[in-house]
Parts: sequence; structure tokens; C-alpha cells
Amino acid sequence: MSDCLFCGVIDGKIKANVVYQNERIVAFKDIGPKAPVHILIIPRKHLVSVLDIEADDSALIGGFRVVVNSGADAGQSVFHLHYHLLGGRQMGWPPG
Repeated sequence: MSDCLFCGVIDGKIKANVVYQNERIVAFKDIGPKAPVHILIIPRKHLVSVLDIEADDSALIGGFRVVVNSGADAGQSVFHLHYHLLGGRQMGWPPG
């Protein structure tokens, strides 16, 4: 999508501090970190949220537990599916 911030990162049109990438995903440092380690992990395929995942997309999310913001009410501000990897300090549960 031409107006999607994260698609711009994937296409190399928007600069990001990429820490990992392969044919399915790109991972880069968050520009407004909420922890000492704050990495965003995004699929190369544009999916707005977890609600748009289809059976063919199972490799993007299968096999582990994730917590992801889905929709504006949950705090999603960029509408391209993304996961936050946070670390480097004690985390509380439940979040929020």
C-alpha cells in the first residue's frame, strides 16, 4: 500500500534501523522505544491486523504466543500488522 508507513520501510523508501530480515519479515528498532530493547517485527505482506490473517499466512504467526495491538482501541497506530518485541527490563503482567 502506497500510504503505509511500514510498507515504506519494507520497500526501502523509509529509513529504519533493520536488525533482521528474510523473505517473510523485517525486524527493526522502534523509533520511540518503551523498553531498552524494542523491536518491531512486520510481515512483508501487507495485513492490516490479526483479523486479516488467512490460512496461507500461518507461517507469519504459527508456533508461538504473541501479544499484538489490533485496532485503534487496542493502541494500534500503524495499520500494518506488527509485533512488538520488548526486553531489557522487568515486564509486568497484565500490560496496560
